[in-house]
Amino acid sequence: MAQVETSQTRELFSSRLGFILAAAGAAVGLGNIWGFPTQAASNGGGAFLLVYLIMIFVVAYPMLVVEMAIGRHGQANPVDSMRSLTVNPLGKRVGSIVGWIGLSVPSAVLAFYSIVGGWIICFMFGGISELFGFASAADWFKGFSVARNLFGTLVFYVLTILIVQGGVKQGIEKWSTRLMPALFVLFGLLFVYIMTQAGAVEGLKHYLVPDFEKVFDRKLILAAMGQGFFSLTIGGCSMLIYGSYLSKKENLPKMAMNVTLVDTAVAFIAGLVVMPAMFVAMQKGVQIYAEDGSLLSSDTLVFTVLPLMFDSLGMLGQIFSIVFFALLTIAALTSSISMLECSVSLVGERFNTKRTPTSWVLGSLIAAFSIVIVFNFNSMFGLVAMVATQYLQPIAALLFCLFGGWVWSRHSKLQELEQGYPEFSLGWFGRVWPVYVKFVCPLLVATVIWASFG
Repeated sequence: MAQVETSQTRELFSSRLGFILAAAGAAVGLGNIWGFPTQAASNGGGAFLLVYLIMIFVVAYPMLVVEMAIGRHGQANPVDSMRSLTVNPLGKRVGSIVGWIGLSVPSAVLAFYSIVGGWIICFMFGGISELFGFASAADWFKGFSVARNLFGTLVFYVLTILIVQGGVKQGIEKWSTRLMPALFVLFGLLFVYIMTQAGAVEGLKHYLVPDFEKVFDRKLILAAMGQGFFSLTIGGCSMLIYGSYLSKKENLPKMAMNVTLVDTAVAFIAGLVVMPAMFVAMQKGVQIYAEDGSLLSSDTLVFTVLPLMFDSLGMLGQIFSIVFFALLTIAALTSSISMLECSVSLVGERFNTKRTPTSWVLGSLIAAFSIVIVFNFNSMFGLVAMVATQYLQPIAALLFCLFGGWVWSRHSKLQELEQGYPEFSLGWFGRVWPVYVKFVCPLLVATVIWASFG
């Protein structure tokens, strides 16, 4: 009975566009703007882009449909949504465990992600300080100190909590529909500006023209598969929780496709901006590639190479530096709000707590873990990031896939997708998808996990 009450009183997205921008915002994060161009630069540019686009639709999209469908079917938090897939008592217990493992992903990711979000905010403040001639403040914001990292992390958490406490319509949807269009506008401005610089066209060619000899490289294929997978936050619970706020009247596969297209567009455009920018920086004497062709400082590309390029362009470069880090802040926030929402929805539904205090208490608990990481940065940051993204998230995705493919009955699955799309089972996707998520997807996810252990 509680299940019915939950679904009846559950807040839903008020518009299709609101859902698409919020879900795409959850997927669009630093993985698209920081990770994707770095991966492309490390793996042959155009060849990586081509394989990545194929992998998004072959691996990530079918799994996105599973995750959103589980959420919409359960109309609840990840733990209760997993439990709703079966009537078997043992199956429900296992479903709870899978839900809890899934729920650990956004919390673990947020713990290190917020620190990077804090760096970005500090770089933006640093650019503003520089523009107004506050040199010592700019140096502090752009330096790497415990105090500065702590400040940035806390500011990032406050912004995240303020949006989440507003709820689905007044918080997540309202801000996603403002922040996502701003992201595209800022990208457009940056692209036009960078393309006027010497060396940019060469970078664009490197990004868009594939070297077909590299397309079948095993390392490149696995990197593209992993990137596609993380790009759409498969296994990260965000899509499951946003799916639970989606009306049953909506065509779920179409919604999932729209989210995939917006997310992929952001990654593609990020490459259009970052790759030419790298070549502009090289033209100005910044070393990007080592002698063996590997990318130098791939982890800090966004924080080293691009600021050096902006610095070399005078005052206009400073303005665009602020624009760039504002853009990154937007991308980071649209993801972090979905991460915090996962645990807020669970506590709110299980204990009937009010959203505002729940958001602050849970946000503060995860923030406390982030503060521990800040004070033990060298030993903890890389470890937490690796455990969360290379192990926890793919394992959660595999479990979601196995549970959605094998435990959730075919009839119930199809019934869920036929709501809002009655002819789903008649099309080729409806015929192939149930088998595909049962056999092919788990195999592909297991390959990504195997590659990360290798």
